[in-house]
Amino acid sequence: MFNILVVNMSENSRIIPIGSDHGGFELKQYLIKNLSEAGYKFKDFGTYSTESVDYPDYIHPVAKSVNDGLYEKGIVICGSGQGANMTANKHQKIRSALCWDTEQAKLTREHNNANIIALPGRFVNFDTAVEMVKIFFNTEFEGGRHQVRIDKIPL
Repeated sequence: MFNILVVNMSENSRIIPIGSDHGGFELKQYLIKNLSEAGYKFKDFGTYSTESVDYPDYIHPVAKSVNDGLYEKGIVICGSGQGANMTANKHQKIRSALCWDTEQAKLTREHNNANIIALPGRFVNFDTAVEMVKIFFNTEFEGGRHQVRIDKIPL
């Protein structure tokens, strides 16, 4: 269903897969531009314009690439963040978290070991989104009692 090139994980350990629909396109472009300047690298799964598209077509490839271990963590974006988050979480090894502020980005990594951050492209300040992503990708999981809870998530 999804064609993803299999590559060495060590080569991809510093690359962030990112995908959005038309509602998240402008935020996706802003993140790529601003975070690339800060040294982050991206694998852009699309979309590539504001033309109306179906979010699952762009979110599933990001989630699959993380689920399959090609990348450690990813970013998905749609207008509200809800559809992108729901789609990503259909993959068994994904713990996608819809974040609206920096505290959520921090806590979802510390307590939930989230591996995808979902962002609402039409509802967050773009500079705040940059900070959320930086926090998300630089916050470690606390483990301990939180791991016990995470182990209960899969069906």
